[in-house]
Amino acid sequence: MAKYLLNICGPTAVGKTGVALYWAEKLECPILSTDSRQCYRELAIGSAPPSQEELDRVPHHFIADRSIHNPITAGEFEQLALETLDTLFQSHDIVVAAGGSGMYIDALLHGLDPLPTDAAIKEALEKRTEAEGLAALKEELFRLDPEHAAKVDVRNPRRIIRALEVIAITGKKYSEQLNNTPKDRPFEIVNWLLNMDRDKLYDRINRRVHLMIADGLEAEARSLKSHAELPSLQTVGYREWWPYFKGEYDLDRTIELIQQYSRRYAKRQLTYFKRFENALWLDPNDINSQEESLRKAGVL
Repeated sequence: MAKYLLNICGPTAVGKTGVALYWAEKLECPILSTDSRQCYRELAIGSAPPSQEELDRVPHHFIADRSIHNPITAGEFEQLALETLDTLFQSHDIVVAAGGSGMYIDALLHGLDPLPTDAAIKEALEKRTEAEGLAALKEELFRLDPEHAAKVDVRNPRRIIRALEVIAITGKKYSEQLNNTPKDRPFEIVNWLLNMDRDKLYDRINRRVHLMIADGLEAEARSLKSHAELPSLQTVGYREWWPYFKGEYDLDRTIELIQQYSRRYAKRQLTYFKRFENALWLDPNDINSQEESLRKAGVL
């Protein structure tokens, strides 16, 4: 009997968790998270993981299952997720995947192309970052690979350095080397890309930031500031606090920046997801179209 992975992706705050829970309960199946930050237990507020009540409703995998001191790469996630699915498919005909981290979703659905690494080149780029500043490396990436520079988080040194490292080794654009050879998967994929009116989405993002603040995001960030250099904390919702803690700007400005960079992140996510050729773009509230998609795929 065929096995199915229902992949539910989309920009931050679009409502992926709610849709995933609805269908996981209806299909009586578990949820596998494809979020690159919700796997870290220390990021209990800023990564917007499912609530405890939601976790109790449906079994989840890769939610708060590791520490920020035990990071996971997209390549490692691919291997672990496939092993987890292999086990889950022994007792389920369908599994729901939900999240918004493009590279993790790519890894799960299509597999990541093996890209080379060179410790000496990486070290040289890291030294350049310290000496010249990240702005110089960002400028170089825009010049060498404008397509990737338009999608990548240019405030994340690790992503900039990795792209330049691969370009230096291969002499080819980083963007040209991603997912050129999709791998076969032992399951059928139903790929939903949730989206909504841009103004409505941005309003949801702004309101969710305020809810995070009310839930104690500042205290959570303050407890993590001694680890600010870790890759898992070079992300929206955390890195905006470090200047605030140094007195460089006030709380209102910090909140504004988290909202602003969250909106920009959503825009980058949508740009990334446009590469998913077989994805069905859906409104998160359009249950009828979602059900029709599952019927056409043979899930229902």
